[in-house]
Amino acid sequence: MISDSTKARFDKEVAKYPADQKQSAVMACLAIVQHESGYVSAESEKAIAQHLGMAPIAVHEVTTFYNMYNQRAVGKFKLNVCTNLPCQLREGQQTLHYLEKKLGISMGETTADGLFTLQQSECLGACADSPVMLVNDRAMCSFMSEEKIDQLLDGLRSEANKS
Repeated sequence: MISDSTKARFDKEVAKYPADQKQSAVMACLAIVQHESGYVSAESEKAIAQHLGMAPIAVHEVTTFYNMYNQRAVGKFKLNVCTNLPCQLREGQQTLHYLEKKLGISMGETTADGLFTLQQSECLGACADSPVMLVNDRAMCSFMSEEKIDQLLDGLRSEANKS
């Protein structure tokens, strides 16, 4: 399941920690698998657990705790919308509903063309900029009005068409 080159990448991460604390590399190993596969499967979790000398459930707990790890295939663009209380007070829930309507999917689903997966998110740490979204766990988008959402979706579609 895990290639030798992937295991070598795991070992580079493990080398950053004392020998008796190699499980500290679990998040980096999960990120490596996700980067290569697009998501972290149960089989990948088991392989990481074996490589790091951890119980598989301990790796699964990390995978399920953080939004950034996908447990199934997602669209080319994963849109996380903050719906925590401060963002809800500043239209975070309405932002999620607008995206559901605009994309024709519900939270947790992927569009039929495979471009967008929509998720709600816990705090993204930008309460003053709400409503906020995180695109592909990397790009923070602030003050997301309907107009800005439309511009973002058009830009992402355009980017996808170029590739």
